Amino acid sequence: MSYAVVLGEALIDLLEADLGGELIYRQAIGGAPLNVAVGVARLGGRVEYAGSLGTDVLGDRIAAFLSEAGVGDKGVRRVDAPTTLAVTTFEGAEPAFTFYGEPPSYALLRPADLDHGVLAGAEVLYTGSICLLREPFRAAARAAWAGFGGFRVFDPNVRPRLLPDDAALAALRNLVEEFFATADLVKLSSVDAQLLYGDSDPAAAAGRIRALGAGTVVVTRGARGAHVAAADGEATLPAPVVDAIDATGAGDSVMSALVRRLLADGRPAGLTGWREYVRYALAVAGLVCERQGGATAMPTPAELAARWGEL
Repeated sequence: MSYAVVLGEALIDLLEADLGGELIYRQAIGGAPLNVAVGVARLGGRVEYAGSLGTDVLGDRIAAFLSEAGVGDKGVRRVDAPTTLAVTTFEGAEPAFTFYGEPPSYALLRPADLDHGVLAGAEVLYTGSICLLREPFRAAARAAWAGFGGFRVFDPNVRPRLLPDDAALAALRNLVEEFFATADLVKLSSVDAQLLYGDSDPAAAAGRIRALGAGTVVVTRGARGAHVAAADGEATLPAPVVDAIDATGAGDSVMSALVRRLLADGRPAGLTGWREYVRYALAVAGLVCERQGGATAMPTPAELAARWGEL
């Protein structure tokens, strides 16, 4: 059975919530790559997670959660660092993140920690997100990416609060474009595109990234759906209408759904196939938005069928 390797961060989200008029923070296991790994497993795919987890009680909870979700742990390294916290505040359903913990427990995976046997057997490799901002993880991601012979997928997942000035943004742009250039699939949000390129047009962002060398680009647009650009054309797809309460992890669920379809059905022949994959991914994200967000919101096929019928 084919499987994916998801390379990236895991942490604890503290999600802002209201309890009887009092502001509280609800603990949730998260990190964009962890969300992707859990999403793939919940959708019925086989996936191995590769990343660093603290040896504290929060790291133990993350490890147990991955195991319970059916995510493989052959690529996990336990490190002597407090588990990173991401304090999450909201404007409507959209989250904003502030990170606490130094050194970040999620970015301590080294090139020597990579299981090359696991990587060699995978069909899909995912990486991206905030872990790329730090060493030694960045070196590990580059090593895994350069030596991988399967389908490579990338999500920049830009977090502006980790970019203190224009120089940091320019450095990030150079870094993610390095991965864009050799990616088979790039998924990013319209907010990511705006931050990276100062352009709110998803088609323009997709064209720019494809010109760097990316095979297919999917730009998510929240409630407005997504734009997909493939070698033989491009299209904009609407999102399903939902009663969104929390968008945390929605973009990650799009990526997990796309990875799941790649594992199940392989690389689409062209735009028609990618449209089908993206339509499925938007249905997954719509259901995630109707729940309390994060990894626990990732749905199963039965839950998708109950909400949307046959997809």
